[in-house]
Amino acid sequence: MDFEEHRPHLLRVGYRITGSLADAEDAVQEAWLRWSKADGVRDPRAWLTTVVGRICLDRSTSAAARRESYVGPWLPEPLVTTPDEDGPLAAVVRGEDVRLAAVLLLDRLTPAQRVAFVLHEALGTRYAEIGSVLGCSADAARQHAAAARRTLAASPLPPRAPAAAERRVLADFVAALARGDRRALVATLHPAVVFTSDGGGQVPTALRPIVGAEKLARLVEGLLARYGPALDPADWVPVLVNGEPGLATSAAPGLAASVTAVTVGPDGRITAVRQVMNPAKLRPWW
Repeated sequence: MDFEEHRPHLLRVGYRITGSLADAEDAVQEAWLRWSKADGVRDPRAWLTTVVGRICLDRSTSAAARRESYVGPWLPEPLVTTPDEDGPLAAVVRGEDVRLAAVLLLDRLTPAQRVAFVLHEALGTRYAEIGSVLGCSADAARQHAAAARRTLAASPLPPRAPAAAERRVLADFVAALARGDRRALVATLHPAVVFTSDGGGQVPTALRPIVGAEKLARLVEGLLARYGPALDPADWVPVLVNGEPGLATSAAPGLAASVTAVTVGPDGRITAVRQVMNPAKLRPWW
């Protein structure tokens, strides 16, 4: 078996359970080590998925405990790629199930519900096998998955615009900022747009989500005025963040690096802006 052919799938499973690419990569590496010593595995994909699920259950349980003392809003570790990128990470972000909004919905579940839902959805893993991961019966595993489906069904993933429209709206947003055109800036935003920033207590960020186009416009204008050339829109790098359009900024004197994802609704206006500034969640090149 070529382990690499399963890597994107395993990374997707690990990331959806933990919300952390670092934890997912560690789990996949550990699964590879166990695989290299295993004999007589009849279904490698199922075996590896179960191993990754078990490792990530431990990670997500401890992460849930740490989350209780997390400073400010929590966002998943962003998966940053470019449109022409190829490789395991690019394969991971092709599905809607790793959008930041989707991973945030999963975060509403208990660790056991999250594992049961992801494993059953990802591979149709039998509940008996899921129960062995969770340390419970098959019936209990089925109940965990059912509870997860009910929770997720109550908050469906918001729709998004076609990719071309997303890129156009993001370009209009940045251009309006560069010109200092407040009216044009607000026009790109949905009246109920929500801005969420995750600094993890490591860098200054808004400690609560900011709701509303006018409020967000004032915030961004204030930041541009405060930091001046250090926050020049011309230096922002267009990227994909979990498959959605976004921007990356490098660190500057007095200003931390960031990765920002933008969700554009079907009406062509930005409905959500999610910014990760916690250094622990950003890759070294940012």
